Amino acid sequence: MKKTVLKHLTSAITLFALMSSATAFAQQSNKPNVVFILGDNVGYGDLGSYGGGELRGAPTPRLDALAHEGLRLTQFLVEPACTPSRAALLTGQYSIRNGLSLIAIEGSPYTLPANAFTMGELFKSVGYATAIYGKWHLGSAPQSLPTAHGFDEFYGIPPDISWDAATYPVTIALTHSINEPYETLLKSGPQIIEAKAGGPLQTVKPYTEEVRANIDNELVDKSIDFMRRQKAAGKPFLLYLPFSMGHFPNLPSPQFKGKSRIGNYGDKLMEGDYHVGQILDTLKQLGIDDNTIVVFASDNGPQGQTAREHGNQGTPDMGNSGPFRGELGEATEGAIRTAAIVRWPGKIKPNTTTYAMFSIMDFLPTFAHIVGGKMPTDRPIDGVNQIDVLLGSTAIGHRESLLSFIGADLVAARWKQWRIYFTDVHPSGIGPQRQPGMFSASAPMAGYPKIYNIEMDPHEDLIVAAMFGWVSGPALKTVDEYMATLKRYPNPPPPNITQFRSGG
Repeated sequence: MKKTVLKHLTSAITLFALMSSATAFAQQSNKPNVVFILGDNVGYGDLGSYGGGELRGAPTPRLDALAHEGLRLTQFLVEPACTPSRAALLTGQYSIRNGLSLIAIEGSPYTLPANAFTMGELFKSVGYATAIYGKWHLGSAPQSLPTAHGFDEFYGIPPDISWDAATYPVTIALTHSINEPYETLLKSGPQIIEAKAGGPLQTVKPYTEEVRANIDNELVDKSIDFMRRQKAAGKPFLLYLPFSMGHFPNLPSPQFKGKSRIGNYGDKLMEGDYHVGQILDTLKQLGIDDNTIVVFASDNGPQGQTAREHGNQGTPDMGNSGPFRGELGEATEGAIRTAAIVRWPGKIKPNTTTYAMFSIMDFLPTFAHIVGGKMPTDRPIDGVNQIDVLLGSTAIGHRESLLSFIGADLVAARWKQWRIYFTDVHPSGIGPQRQPGMFSASAPMAGYPKIYNIEMDPHEDLIVAAMFGWVSGPALKTVDEYMATLKRYPNPPPPNITQFRSGG
């Protein structure tokens, strides 16, 4: 009798355990996977769904199809350059709050703080597998690595430099600036690296121009392998794929060399479009596309005239900012307004657009809402939950302003359809030495901000501060609100690599 009771009790416990396990698996498997593909310096006017593509001489059919299947953001706003935007994306905060409001440069001390809370940590906290393949660009200190911030796997270029580092050994050899054999320069120069959570960076191979041309093939292959592994394990995943599409030097792989009608830049656009298609096809093959949020976005506006001579056969290696003024490195509309597409089958209505203002910082709190994660409460979070925008239940969204920082300076603001400049952003130099973007002058104003209406005047050709002086009021209110947060949460020292102090 006792054995029978014990047998039934054991069976009941086993059944309960199996049911609990099944319930836990069901709950886990209901969590959507997230694939976040980040283009690099792709302009508002580059993709077919934003007026580029075929008209630009570089068709983007897979990204255009993604837009048809999902939601196209037409007021997607970022920060002026790659490091600041990536910091904002991953932390949900203005980049200056983590001391990363300038492009990270090898040898500078500016790096992601150990106490930063990132997208990797958010997803890891709710049971996701996490991986990043590509460009981190938030610093190489041990406490700054993606594997120290919630990512299980990392493979890509050094975490403190960008895609153009592949040219370093060649240009050093060209100029004889360092008197070493080329083979030595390759070994001591930038390396492809990889790391696992909690482990150190491991060197894989030299990052050469040939590797640069084929790097996205590698990154996509690793992404596909990661997704297959997580599908087999029954685990939800975050795949962050910041690949090289759009960043000079746009060296296309042999498969895409000469495919476009506009040189290397167009070839790389078409190659990136193909790689997005590979990711989408894999999701379908694995049977998980209906439960996967796919985001394609660009980190900032296009590289512009500073890269005009980097192409092949005299073609410029530069993107297109559409109807807007500006390029990478400025705080102009064309520098901080770019493309973003979001697909979530069954949740996001297909073939839709939104004019709601949506910041790159808004993704983190929106994802937290979707997956049931918690945002930190011990710091200001500048991103806002925009789930209502994604689901189409609001046309205006939950954001009406955005600030823009370069280094230590608050240089511009957006309030509704108005752009307000606190510094004068204009190209420096004249004639062939005219330098916009990263090398433009940001001269101090004479006490009054410049105001443009980007709906009346998308290219910012007409200053309307005299006619619409009242705009300064609400714009300055957004500044006051930000300044008030600094009393409780002061920023770390801002990046500065042009001024140095010596002595006491």
